[in-house]
Amino acid sequence: MAGECTADKGRSFLPQLVTGGILPVMETTMTNAMNLSKRALGVPTSPTLAITARVKELKAAGEDIIGFGAGEPDFGTPQVICDAAVESLRAGQTRYAPTPGSPEAREAIAAKLRTENGIDCSASDIIINNGAKFTVYLALQAIVNPGDVVLLPTPAWVSYKPMIELAGGVVREIPAGPDSDFKMTAPQLEQALDGQVRAIILNSPSNPCGTMYTPDEVRALAKVLQSHPDVAIIADEIYERLVYTDEPYLSMASLPEMAEQTITINGLSKTFAMTGWRIGYACAPGHKGEVIKAMTRLQSQMTSSITSFLMTSIPAALQKATAEVQAMRETFASRAKLIHGLVSQWPGVTCPQPTGAFYIFPDISGCFGKTSAGGVKIKAAMDFASALLDEARVAVVPGEGFLGCGANHVRLSFACSEEDINRGCQRVREWLDQLT
Repeated sequence: MAGECTADKGRSFLPQLVTGGILPVMETTMTNAMNLSKRALGVPTSPTLAITARVKELKAAGEDIIGFGAGEPDFGTPQVICDAAVESLRAGQTRYAPTPGSPEAREAIAAKLRTENGIDCSASDIIINNGAKFTVYLALQAIVNPGDVVLLPTPAWVSYKPMIELAGGVVREIPAGPDSDFKMTAPQLEQALDGQVRAIILNSPSNPCGTMYTPDEVRALAKVLQSHPDVAIIADEIYERLVYTDEPYLSMASLPEMAEQTITINGLSKTFAMTGWRIGYACAPGHKGEVIKAMTRLQSQMTSSITSFLMTSIPAALQKATAEVQAMRETFASRAKLIHGLVSQWPGVTCPQPTGAFYIFPDISGCFGKTSAGGVKIKAAMDFASALLDEARVAVVPGEGFLGCGANHVRLSFACSEEDINRGCQRVREWLDQLT
Protein backbone atom coordinates (compact mmCIF):
# COMPACT_ATOMS: atom_id res chain seq x y z
CA MET A 1 0.00 0.00 0.00
CA ALA A 2 1.33 3.40 -0.93
CA GLY A 3 2.31 5.94 1.68
CA GLU A 4 -0.07 8.66 2.79
CA CYS A 5 -0.46 11.61 0.45
CA THR A 6 0.59 14.57 2.57
CA ALA A 7 -1.48 17.02 0.54
CA ASP A 8 -4.60 15.13 1.58
CA LYS A 9 -3.72 14.29 5.15
CA GLY A 10 -6.75 14.53 7.39
CA ARG A 11 -9.12 14.77 4.45
CA SER A 12 -11.43 12.08 3.09
CA PHE A 13 -10.31 10.71 -0.27
CA LEU A 14 -13.87 10.54 -1.56
CA PRO A 15 -16.15 13.50 -2.25
CA GLN A 16 -18.86 13.59 0.38
CA LEU A 17 -22.60 13.71 -0.14
CA VAL A 18 -23.90 17.15 0.76
CA THR A 19 -27.04 19.13 0.05
CA GLY A 20 -27.67 19.42 -3.67
CA GLY A 21 -25.16 16.75 -4.72
CA ILE A 22 -21.67 15.42 -4.32
CA LEU A 23 -19.02 18.03 -3.81
CA PRO A 24 -15.39 17.83 -2.64
CA VAL A 25 -14.87 18.22 1.11
CA MET A 26 -12.66 21.28 0.70
CA GLU A 27 -15.07 23.13 -1.61
CA THR A 28 -14.31 26.83 -1.76
CA THR A 29 -16.93 29.22 -0.40
CA MET A 30 -19.12 30.72 -3.10
CA THR A 31 -18.80 34.45 -3.56
CA ASN A 32 -21.93 36.59 -3.39
CA ALA A 33 -20.69 38.76 -6.23
CA MET A 34 -23.20 37.21 -8.60
CA ASN A 35 -26.56 35.58 -7.92
CA LEU A 36 -26.77 32.15 -9.52
CA SER A 37 -29.99 30.72 -10.92
CA LYS A 38 -32.04 28.23 -8.95
CA ARG A 39 -31.61 25.95 -11.94
CA ALA A 40 -27.84 25.95 -11.65
CA LEU A 41 -27.87 25.68 -7.86
CA GLY A 42 -30.31 22.78 -7.98
CA VAL A 43 -28.24 20.55 -10.27
CA PRO A 44 -26.03 18.11 -8.35
CA THR A 45 -22.51 17.31 -9.42
CA SER A 46 -22.29 13.94 -11.15
CA PRO A 47 -20.86 11.52 -8.55
CA THR A 48 -19.41 9.24 -11.20
CA LEU A 49 -17.49 12.06 -12.88
CA ALA A 50 -16.43 13.48 -9.50
CA ILE A 51 -15.00 10.15 -8.39
CA THR A 52 -13.27 9.53 -11.71
CA ALA A 53 -11.63 12.96 -11.50
CA ARG A 54 -10.58 12.33 -7.90
CA VAL A 55 -8.98 8.99 -8.78
CA LYS A 56 -7.01 10.60 -11.60
CA GLU A 57 -5.87 13.32 -9.21
CA LEU A 58 -4.71 10.79 -6.63
CA LYS A 59 -2.91 8.66 -9.21
CA ALA A 60 -1.14 11.76 -10.53
CA ALA A 61 0.02 12.42 -6.95
CA GLY A 62 1.60 8.95 -6.85
CA GLU A 63 -1.10 7.08 -4.95
CA ASP A 64 -1.58 3.37 -5.70
CA ILE A 65 -5.31 3.58 -6.44
CA ILE A 66 -7.36 0.90 -8.16
CA GLY A 67 -10.31 2.62 -9.75
CA PHE A 68 -13.59 0.84 -10.46
CA GLY A 69 -15.38 4.14 -11.00
CA ALA A 70 -14.81 5.15 -14.62
CA GLY A 71 -17.64 4.45 -17.04
CA GLU A 72 -15.47 4.35 -20.13
CA PRO A 73 -13.62 1.59 -22.01
CA ASP A 74 -9.92 1.26 -21.28
CA PHE A 75 -9.17 0.55 -24.95
CA GLY A 76 -7.91 2.97 -27.55
CA THR A 77 -10.16 4.13 -30.36
CA PRO A 78 -9.75 1.79 -33.37
CA GLN A 79 -7.20 3.14 -35.82
CA VAL A 80 -9.56 3.12 -38.82
CA ILE A 81 -11.79 5.62 -37.00
CA CYS A 82 -8.89 7.89 -36.05
CA ASP A 83 -7.58 7.81 -39.62
CA ALA A 84 -10.95 8.95 -40.99
CA ALA A 85 -10.98 11.97 -38.67
CA VAL A 86 -7.36 12.86 -39.44
CA GLU A 87 -7.97 12.63 -43.18
CA SER A 88 -10.97 14.96 -42.86
CA LEU A 89 -8.94 17.44 -40.86
CA ARG A 90 -6.14 17.42 -43.41
CA ALA A 91 -8.68 17.82 -46.21
CA GLY A 92 -9.86 21.05 -44.62
CA GLN A 93 -13.26 19.89 -43.38
CA THR A 94 -13.19 22.40 -40.56
CA ARG A 95 -16.15 24.64 -41.39
CA TYR A 96 -19.69 24.56 -40.05
CA ALA A 97 -21.61 21.35 -40.70
CA PRO A 98 -25.39 20.87 -40.88
CA THR A 99 -26.87 20.98 -37.39
CA PRO A 100 -28.32 17.43 -37.44
CA GLY A 101 -25.18 16.02 -39.06
CA SER A 102 -23.88 15.44 -42.57
CA PRO A 103 -26.12 13.44 -44.94
CA GLU A 104 -23.49 10.70 -45.19
CA ALA A 105 -23.15 10.30 -41.41
CA ARG A 106 -26.92 10.29 -40.87
CA GLU A 107 -27.40 7.68 -43.60
CA ALA A 108 -24.66 5.49 -42.06
CA ILE A 109 -26.50 5.58 -38.73
CA ALA A 110 -29.86 4.86 -40.35
CA ALA A 111 -28.35 1.92 -42.24
CA LYS A 112 -26.91 0.55 -38.99
CA LEU A 113 -30.28 0.82 -37.24
CA ARG A 114 -32.10 -0.83 -40.15
CA THR A 115 -29.72 -3.77 -40.56
CA GLU A 116 -28.58 -4.40 -36.99
CA ASN A 117 -31.55 -3.27 -34.92
CA GLY A 118 -34.45 -3.81 -37.28
CA ILE A 119 -35.64 -0.20 -36.95
CA ASP A 120 -37.41 1.10 -40.05
CA CYS A 121 -35.88 4.56 -40.53
CA SER A 122 -34.15 6.89 -42.96
CA ALA A 123 -31.46 9.54 -42.69
CA SER A 124 -34.09 12.23 -42.12
CA ASP A 125 -35.11 10.43 -38.92
CA ILE A 126 -31.62 10.91 -37.42
CA ILE A 127 -29.96 13.73 -35.49
CA ILE A 128 -26.32 13.61 -34.41
CA ASN A 129 -25.45 15.30 -31.12
CA ASN A 130 -22.58 16.12 -28.80
CA GLY A 131 -22.61 12.78 -26.98
CA ALA A 132 -25.49 10.48 -26.04
CA LYS A 133 -25.87 12.33 -22.72
CA PHE A 134 -26.73 15.55 -24.54
CA THR A 135 -28.98 13.56 -26.87
CA VAL A 136 -31.07 12.39 -23.91
CA TYR A 137 -31.17 15.97 -22.62
CA LEU A 138 -32.35 17.29 -26.00
CA ALA A 139 -35.02 14.61 -26.32
CA LEU A 140 -36.44 15.53 -22.92
CA GLN A 141 -36.35 19.23 -23.76
CA ALA A 142 -38.19 18.50 -26.99
CA ILE A 143 -41.12 16.52 -25.55
CA VAL A 144 -41.53 17.38 -21.83
CA ASN A 145 -43.52 20.36 -20.55
CA PRO A 146 -43.43 21.67 -16.96
CA GLY A 147 -45.37 19.34 -14.72
CA ASP A 148 -45.24 16.35 -17.06
CA VAL A 149 -44.42 13.08 -15.34
CA VAL A 150 -41.51 11.01 -16.64
CA LEU A 151 -41.28 7.41 -15.47
CA LEU A 152 -37.83 6.29 -14.38
CA PRO A 153 -37.12 2.65 -13.54
CA THR A 154 -34.61 2.71 -10.68
CA PRO A 155 -31.77 2.23 -9.92
CA ALA A 156 -30.97 4.51 -12.83
CA TRP A 157 -28.03 6.45 -14.24
CA VAL A 158 -27.35 9.50 -12.09
CA SER A 159 -27.98 12.08 -14.84
CA TYR A 160 -31.51 11.07 -15.82
CA LYS A 161 -33.24 12.69 -12.85
CA PRO A 162 -31.50 16.10 -13.18
CA MET A 163 -32.17 16.07 -16.93
CA ILE A 164 -35.88 15.40 -16.41
CA GLU A 165 -36.09 18.17 -13.82
CA LEU A 166 -34.20 20.64 -16.04
CA ALA A 167 -36.94 20.05 -18.62
CA GLY A 168 -39.54 20.89 -15.98
CA GLY A 169 -40.63 17.28 -15.63
CA VAL A 170 -41.51 15.36 -12.50
CA VAL A 171 -39.75 12.07 -11.83
CA ARG A 172 -41.89 9.09 -10.90
CA GLU A 173 -39.72 6.14 -9.93
CA ILE A 174 -40.52 2.51 -10.70
CA PRO A 175 -38.24 0.71 -8.22
CA ALA A 176 -36.74 -2.66 -9.09
CA GLY A 177 -34.35 -4.62 -6.90
CA PRO A 178 -31.78 -7.40 -7.26
CA ASP A 179 -34.48 -10.08 -7.02
CA SER A 180 -35.64 -9.08 -10.52
CA ASP A 181 -32.12 -8.26 -11.77
CA PHE A 182 -33.09 -4.59 -11.32
CA LYS A 183 -35.71 -4.80 -14.09
CA MET A 184 -39.24 -3.46 -13.76
CA THR A 185 -42.09 -5.78 -14.66
CA ALA A 186 -45.00 -5.14 -17.00
CA PRO A 187 -47.49 -5.02 -14.05
CA GLN A 188 -45.30 -2.42 -12.33
CA LEU A 189 -45.28 -0.33 -15.49
CA GLU A 190 -49.04 -0.60 -15.90
CA GLN A 191 -49.58 0.55 -12.33
CA ALA A 192 -47.34 3.61 -12.81
CA LEU A 193 -49.09 4.87 -15.92
CA ASP A 194 -51.78 7.55 -15.81
CA GLY A 195 -52.85 10.67 -17.69
CA GLN A 196 -49.97 12.74 -16.29
CA VAL A 197 -47.21 10.53 -17.73
CA ARG A 198 -45.50 11.99 -20.80
CA ALA A 199 -42.52 9.66 -21.19
CA ILE A 200 -40.49 6.80 -19.80
CA ILE A 201 -36.72 6.33 -19.96
CA LEU A 202 -35.72 2.73 -20.63
CA ASN A 203 -31.98 2.01 -20.37
CA SER A 204 -30.92 -1.49 -21.37
CA PRO A 205 -28.27 -2.78 -20.80
CA SER A 206 -28.32 -0.73 -17.63
CA ASN A 207 -25.98 1.73 -16.05
CA PRO A 208 -25.46 1.12 -13.10
CA CYS A 209 -26.94 -2.38 -12.86
CA GLY A 210 -25.22 -4.20 -15.73
CA THR A 211 -28.36 -6.16 -16.61
CA MET A 212 -30.46 -6.30 -19.78
CA TYR A 213 -34.14 -6.74 -20.58
CA THR A 214 -34.68 -9.95 -22.57
CA PRO A 215 -36.67 -9.86 -25.82
CA ASP A 216 -39.69 -11.36 -24.05
CA GLU A 217 -39.46 -8.70 -21.33
CA VAL A 218 -39.24 -5.91 -23.93
CA ARG A 219 -42.31 -7.29 -25.70
CA ALA A 220 -44.22 -7.45 -22.40
CA LEU A 221 -43.41 -3.79 -21.68
CA ALA A 222 -44.34 -2.86 -25.25
CA LYS A 223 -47.75 -4.51 -24.84
CA VAL A 224 -48.45 -2.23 -21.87
CA LEU A 225 -47.12 0.92 -23.54
CA GLN A 226 -49.01 0.26 -26.76
CA SER A 227 -52.19 1.01 -24.84
CA HIS A 228 -50.79 4.45 -23.93
CA PRO A 229 -49.87 5.98 -27.32
CA ASP A 230 -49.28 9.45 -25.84
CA VAL A 231 -46.38 8.14 -23.72
CA ALA A 232 -43.01 8.47 -25.42
CA ILE A 233 -40.32 5.86 -24.82
CA ILE A 234 -36.78 7.23 -24.64
CA ALA A 235 -34.79 4.05 -25.28
CA ASP A 236 -31.19 4.62 -24.21
CA GLU A 237 -29.32 1.85 -26.04
CA ILE A 238 -25.76 3.12 -25.60
CA TYR A 239 -24.57 -0.32 -24.38
CA GLU A 240 -26.58 -2.43 -26.86
CA ARG A 241 -23.55 -4.15 -28.41
CA LEU A 242 -22.02 -5.02 -25.04
CA VAL A 243 -24.16 -8.06 -24.18
CA TYR A 244 -22.87 -11.26 -22.57
CA THR A 245 -25.79 -13.70 -22.68
CA ASP A 246 -27.29 -16.00 -25.28
CA GLU A 247 -30.34 -13.74 -25.45
CA PRO A 248 -30.25 -11.39 -28.47
CA TYR A 249 -30.69 -7.67 -27.99
CA LEU A 250 -34.10 -6.33 -28.99
CA SER A 251 -34.65 -2.64 -29.71
CA MET A 252 -38.05 -1.32 -28.62
CA ALA A 253 -38.43 0.65 -31.88
CA SER A 254 -37.97 -2.51 -33.94
CA LEU A 255 -41.45 -3.61 -32.86
CA PRO A 256 -43.77 -2.09 -35.52
CA GLU A 257 -46.41 -1.20 -32.95
CA MET A 258 -43.84 0.84 -30.96
CA ALA A 259 -42.05 2.65 -33.80
CA GLU A 260 -44.19 5.80 -33.54
CA GLN A 261 -43.70 6.13 -29.76
CA THR A 262 -39.98 5.46 -29.45
CA ILE A 263 -36.98 7.79 -29.52
CA THR A 264 -33.90 5.58 -29.79
CA ILE A 265 -30.74 7.03 -28.23
CA ASN A 266 -27.28 5.68 -29.00
CA GLY A 267 -23.74 6.82 -29.70
CA LEU A 268 -20.17 5.78 -30.37
CA SER A 269 -18.68 6.39 -26.91
CA LYS A 270 -18.96 2.98 -25.23
CA THR A 271 -18.95 0.49 -28.09
CA PHE A 272 -16.12 2.05 -30.05
CA ALA A 273 -14.03 3.40 -27.14
CA MET A 274 -14.74 6.99 -28.22
CA THR A 275 -15.89 8.63 -24.98
CA GLY A 276 -13.91 11.81 -25.58
CA TRP A 277 -15.12 12.21 -29.16
CA ARG A 278 -18.64 13.13 -27.92
CA ILE A 279 -20.74 11.58 -30.70
CA GLY A 280 -24.30 10.59 -29.88
CA TYR A 281 -27.43 10.31 -31.96
CA ALA A 282 -31.19 9.91 -31.83
CA CYS A 283 -33.62 8.17 -34.16
CA ALA A 284 -37.33 9.10 -34.09
CA PRO A 285 -39.18 8.06 -37.24
CA GLY A 286 -42.66 8.72 -35.85
CA HIS A 287 -44.99 11.71 -36.08
CA LYS A 288 -43.64 12.90 -39.45
CA GLY A 289 -40.22 13.62 -37.99
CA GLU A 290 -41.47 16.31 -35.64
CA VAL A 291 -39.29 15.12 -32.73
CA ILE A 292 -36.11 15.24 -34.82
CA LYS A 293 -37.09 18.66 -36.17
CA ALA A 294 -37.66 19.95 -32.63
CA MET A 295 -34.35 18.55 -31.41
CA THR A 296 -32.62 20.12 -34.40
CA ARG A 297 -34.12 23.54 -33.62
CA LEU A 298 -32.99 23.27 -30.01
CA GLN A 299 -29.50 22.15 -30.95
CA SER A 300 -29.19 24.96 -33.52
CA GLN A 301 -29.57 27.44 -30.67
CA MET A 302 -27.27 25.56 -28.27
CA THR A 303 -24.28 23.85 -29.84
CA SER A 304 -24.89 23.76 -33.62
CA SER A 305 -23.41 20.54 -35.00
CA ILE A 306 -20.79 18.21 -33.63
CA THR A 307 -17.19 18.90 -34.65
CA SER A 308 -17.30 18.91 -38.45
CA PHE A 309 -14.19 16.84 -39.19
CA LEU A 310 -15.51 14.02 -36.99
CA MET A 311 -18.48 13.37 -39.29
CA THR A 312 -16.50 10.90 -41.43
CA SER A 313 -15.53 8.92 -38.34
CA ILE A 314 -19.16 7.82 -37.96
CA PRO A 315 -19.38 5.74 -41.16
CA ALA A 316 -15.85 4.50 -40.49
CA ALA A 317 -16.85 3.24 -37.04
CA LEU A 318 -20.15 1.71 -38.06
CA GLN A 319 -18.88 0.09 -41.26
CA LYS A 320 -15.21 -0.72 -40.71
CA ALA A 321 -14.58 -1.40 -37.00
CA THR A 322 -16.67 -4.57 -36.53
CA ALA A 323 -13.71 -6.78 -35.69
CA GLU A 324 -12.39 -4.37 -33.05
CA VAL A 325 -15.82 -4.05 -31.45
CA GLN A 326 -16.21 -7.82 -31.27
CA ALA A 327 -12.77 -8.17 -29.66
CA MET A 328 -13.67 -5.56 -27.03
CA ARG A 329 -17.02 -7.24 -26.37
CA GLU A 330 -15.32 -10.61 -25.83
CA THR A 331 -12.85 -9.03 -23.42
CA PHE A 332 -15.66 -7.37 -21.44
CA ALA A 333 -17.55 -10.68 -21.35
CA SER A 334 -14.51 -12.39 -19.83
CA ARG A 335 -14.11 -9.59 -17.29
CA ALA A 336 -17.81 -9.77 -16.39
CA LYS A 337 -17.44 -13.43 -15.49
CA LEU A 338 -14.20 -12.82 -13.58
CA ILE A 339 -15.43 -9.91 -11.47
CA HIS A 340 -18.75 -11.57 -10.65
CA GLY A 341 -16.93 -14.63 -9.40
CA LEU A 342 -14.66 -12.53 -7.20
CA VAL A 343 -17.37 -10.21 -5.85
CA SER A 344 -19.54 -13.24 -5.02
CA GLN A 345 -16.83 -14.32 -2.58
CA TRP A 346 -16.98 -11.10 -0.57
CA PRO A 347 -18.39 -11.74 2.90
CA GLY A 348 -21.81 -10.19 3.48
CA VAL A 349 -22.18 -9.08 -0.14
CA THR A 350 -24.65 -10.33 -2.78
CA CYS A 351 -24.73 -9.48 -6.48
CA PRO A 352 -26.64 -10.42 -9.67
CA GLN A 353 -24.48 -11.48 -12.59
CA PRO A 354 -23.79 -8.70 -15.10
CA THR A 355 -25.27 -9.49 -18.52
CA GLY A 356 -24.48 -6.24 -20.35
CA ALA A 357 -22.60 -2.93 -20.24
CA PHE A 358 -19.46 -3.03 -18.03
CA TYR A 359 -20.85 -2.56 -14.54
CA ILE A 360 -21.58 -4.75 -11.55
CA PHE A 361 -23.84 -3.51 -8.77
CA PRO A 362 -23.33 -5.49 -5.53
CA ASP A 363 -25.57 -5.12 -2.49
CA ILE A 364 -23.32 -4.14 0.40
CA SER A 365 -26.08 -3.48 2.95
CA GLY A 366 -24.93 -6.53 4.90
CA CYS A 367 -21.98 -4.37 5.98
CA PHE A 368 -24.17 -1.63 7.45
CA GLY A 369 -23.77 -1.26 11.19
CA LYS A 370 -20.20 -2.52 11.10
CA THR A 371 -17.01 -0.55 11.71
CA SER A 372 -13.96 -0.46 9.45
CA ALA A 373 -10.41 -1.01 10.66
CA GLY A 374 -9.95 2.74 10.39
CA GLY A 375 -12.84 3.38 12.75
CA VAL A 376 -15.50 4.37 10.21
CA LYS A 377 -19.05 3.34 11.07
CA ILE A 378 -20.60 1.94 7.88
CA LYS A 379 -24.16 3.28 7.82
CA ALA A 380 -24.63 3.79 4.07
CA ALA A 381 -23.03 3.15 0.69
CA MET A 382 -21.27 6.52 0.89
CA ASP A 383 -19.58 5.50 4.15
CA PHE A 384 -18.60 2.19 2.58
CA ALA A 385 -17.08 3.81 -0.52
CA SER A 386 -15.32 6.56 1.42
CA ALA A 387 -13.71 4.21 3.92
CA LEU A 388 -12.78 1.75 1.18
CA LEU A 389 -10.92 4.44 -0.75
CA ASP A 390 -9.25 5.88 2.35
CA GLU A 391 -8.18 2.56 3.84
CA ALA A 392 -7.81 0.13 0.91
CA ARG A 393 -7.15 2.58 -1.95
CA VAL A 394 -9.99 1.12 -4.05
CA ALA A 395 -12.49 3.48 -5.69
CA VAL A 396 -16.13 2.47 -6.24
CA VAL A 397 -19.21 4.62 -6.85
CA PRO A 398 -21.66 4.81 -3.91
CA GLY A 399 -25.19 3.95 -4.95
CA GLU A 400 -27.14 6.84 -3.40
CA GLY A 401 -27.13 8.84 -6.64
CA PHE A 402 -28.70 6.00 -8.60
CA LEU A 403 -32.00 6.23 -6.67
CA GLY A 404 -34.27 3.33 -5.75
CA CYS A 405 -32.49 0.58 -3.85
CA GLY A 406 -29.17 2.06 -5.01
CA ALA A 407 -28.48 3.29 -1.48
CA ASN A 408 -27.74 -0.34 -0.56
CA HIS A 409 -25.29 -0.80 -3.41
CA VAL A 410 -22.01 0.35 -4.90
CA ARG A 411 -21.17 0.34 -8.60
CA LEU A 412 -17.96 -1.14 -9.94
CA SER A 413 -16.90 -0.66 -13.55
CA PHE A 414 -14.90 -3.52 -15.03
CA ALA A 415 -13.60 -1.34 -17.85
CA CYS A 416 -10.12 -2.02 -16.50
CA SER A 417 -7.50 -4.75 -16.79
CA GLU A 418 -7.95 -8.25 -15.36
CA GLU A 419 -4.90 -7.53 -13.21
CA ASP A 420 -6.65 -4.54 -11.65
CA ILE A 421 -9.85 -6.56 -11.21
CA ASN A 422 -7.97 -9.29 -9.36
CA ARG A 423 -5.90 -6.91 -7.24
CA GLY A 424 -8.79 -4.61 -6.48
CA CYS A 425 -11.22 -7.35 -5.53
CA GLN A 426 -8.59 -8.93 -3.28
CA ARG A 427 -8.05 -5.60 -1.52
CA VAL A 428 -11.80 -5.22 -0.99
CA ARG A 429 -12.10 -8.74 0.41
CA GLU A 430 -9.23 -8.16 2.83
CA TRP A 431 -10.82 -4.87 3.90
CA LEU A 432 -14.20 -6.54 4.41
CA ASP A 433 -12.59 -9.26 6.53
CA GLN A 434 -11.48 -6.57 8.97
CA LEU A 435 -14.95 -5.09 9.53
CA THR A 436 -16.24 -5.61 13.07
